[in-house]
Amino acid sequence: MPAAADPTHPAADRIELVEVLAALGHPVRLEIVRKLATSREAFCGEVVPDLPRSSVTHHLKTLRESGVICQRPQGRKLYLALRRDDLERSFPGLLQIVLGKALPSGEFPGAEPAVGPAP
Repeated sequence: MPAAADPTHPAADRIELVEVLAALGHPVRLEIVRKLATSREAFCGEVVPDLPRSSVTHHLKTLRESGVICQRPQGRKLYLALRRDDLERSFPGLLQIVLGKALPSGEFPGAEPAVGPAP
């Protein structure tokens, strides 16, 4: 059993789409994810907006428990990382859509290529 201070994360196969979308639906959490998307791992103070500690704790817990991020304590610092591979495996293209990154083809993941003129 993990120590009380050790954060728990859902296994990759237990990440639920509704939980991920709910976590990403808040502007503060979405901004944290956007910042994490630009690096492999970041110290909490580098990506968390200037908010009261209780709010930061709540937002990080929501992101962690939904499976969007993982947290790694090291000494007095808390490191955060986006669970990019797990999310992409479970929900292909979701991060691209949520983070507003256009696909090279300009189409959504899994969409059939357009045939003929658009209606």
